[in-house]
Amino acid sequence: MLGVVGGSGFYTFFGSDARSVSLDTPYGAPSAPITVGTVGQHEVAFLPRHGVSHEYSPHTVPYRANMWALRALGVRRIFGPCAVGSLTPDLGPGSMVVPDQLVDRTSARPDTYFDSGGIHVSFADPYCPTLRAAAAGLPGVVDGGTMVVIQGPRFSTRAESQWFAGQGFRLVNMTGYPEAVLARELEMCYAAIALVTDLDAGIETGAGVRAVDVFAEFERNIVPFKKLVHEALEAVDVERTCTHCLAHDGVKLPFELP
Repeated sequence: MLGVVGGSGFYTFFGSDARSVSLDTPYGAPSAPITVGTVGQHEVAFLPRHGVSHEYSPHTVPYRANMWALRALGVRRIFGPCAVGSLTPDLGPGSMVVPDQLVDRTSARPDTYFDSGGIHVSFADPYCPTLRAAAAGLPGVVDGGTMVVIQGPRFSTRAESQWFAGQGFRLVNMTGYPEAVLARELEMCYAAIALVTDLDAGIETGAGVRAVDVFAEFERNIVPFKKLVHEALEAVDVERTCTHCLAHDGVKLPFELP
């Protein structure tokens, strides 16, 4: 089974024919019931990251419950569509990007399932190369770029976004971490697909980023963005062949994965 975790403005994915599954986990309930439908040859589970009515802010999303619930349902490969700000004028609003790196600037978010046992996962390349290739190979998609993940819920100051841009980062987001590393700990393939909604505060003069404008831009692009996610799912092979994301090969875990 494949999975899709929808970001801001991406609260539904299937029609009324999809089935709904409610799960509990050792980390509480996920953001919402999971809906399961079909895309091409794949059974696909969809979970809105922020809840069906955007109940969860970036720093309160139950990331561990979300990833655990998807794994328990049978998901092994996940696309994570998300809204991002751009740190370069080259990527204007409406651009769709498949990042290849992330930088974590969050704080105090539970970001592991392994509080004991000395388990350390490889995270040098945080996204699954196989899933990335499926999405990045689609027409009009920008392949690559570093996404810096900030704590939120506030947006960056001008000085912060100029600092990020000066480091060579291209995108800024609030939810890409710890979602990606939790998927890796559960040995699930994961790749982000980013929709640019704005130029960040330090890249463009004016009033700075406003939430109302971000949501409006996302809404303007939601139809082609969902179409892109559908096409990415259809481009994924039926059989999982990736070994890059099998983080615990040869390691004895303190508990069994769901």
